[in-house]
Amino acid sequence: MRIILANILAIYRRELQSYFYSPFAYVIAGIFWLISGLFYVLILLGPEGLLAQVAIRDQMGITEPPIDMPYLLMSTFLNVVGTLSLFVLPMVSMGLYTEERKRGTLELLATSPVTNWAVALGKLLGALTFFVTMMIPLLVYQAIAFAASNPPANFAVLLLGNLGLFLFAASVLSLGMFISSLTDSTILAAILTFGLVLFLWIADLAFNSMTGPGGEFLRQLSLVKHYNNFIQGVFDTSSLVLFGGYILLGLFLTAQSIEAFRFQRS
Repeated sequence: MRIILANILAIYRRELQSYFYSPFAYVIAGIFWLISGLFYVLILLGPEGLLAQVAIRDQMGITEPPIDMPYLLMSTFLNVVGTLSLFVLPMVSMGLYTEERKRGTLELLATSPVTNWAVALGKLLGALTFFVTMMIPLLVYQAIAFAASNPPANFAVLLLGNLGLFLFAASVLSLGMFISSLTDSTILAAILTFGLVLFLWIADLAFNSMTGPGGEFLRQLSLVKHYNNFIQGVFDTSSLVLFGGYILLGLFLTAQSIEAFRFQRS
C-alpha cells in the first residue's frame, strides 16, 4: 500500500509541476480570474447588479420578500463560474495524456510497474489541485461579501456551493483525462471534452420531453441539475453519488485505455 501511495504521490508531483512550469497554464488561470472577477463586479456593483436592485427596492419602499444578498450573490456568481468552467476545464485536462504521447513517454508509463489506476489518479489530483488554486481568489471574493453581510450570513452555504464547483471540476477533469488518453492532439482532446461536458450539462433540458424511467434516468445525468443543488445550498446525496460516479468512470476508462495501449504495443 505504501508503494502505491508513493507512486501516486510521485505522479501527482510531476503533474503539478508541469502545470506551474507551463506559461499556457498561467494564461488559462489569468483569463479565468479576469473574466470571473469582472462578472463578480458586474453582479454586485453593475448598473443592474444586486446592490442597484436593492437600492431600487428601498426607494420604492418594498420590504417583502426580504433579499438574502450573500446567498443570491454566491448562487448567481457560481452559476456564471460553472458556465465559464465548461470552457476552462477541457483546456486544463487536454494535455494530461496527449503530452505523454507527444514526448514518447506514454509507453514508458504503460509498461512501468506503476499501475494504470495510480498514474490516472496522480494525474487527476495534479489537475484538480491546479484548478483549486484557481478557485482560491473566487473564495476570497465570496468570503469578503459574506463577512460584510448584516445580519451575518451562513458560511455553510458558501462552503457547500464551492464544494459543488470542486466536485463538478473533478468530474469534468476525470472525463477529460479519459478523452486525452485517446488522442495525441491536445486541441482535439479539448474539443471532444467540451462537447461531452456540454451534452452532460444540458442533459436535463435535452431529455425533458422524455417520459418514463428511461427519461428520468437520462435527466439525472445532467451536470447542471446536480451542480445547482449545491449552489442553492441543498445537500443531496444523489448529487454526491453522481459526481463520484463520473470521477470513478473517468478513472476506470482511462486505466482501460492505457491498458489497451499497452496491449497494442506488446
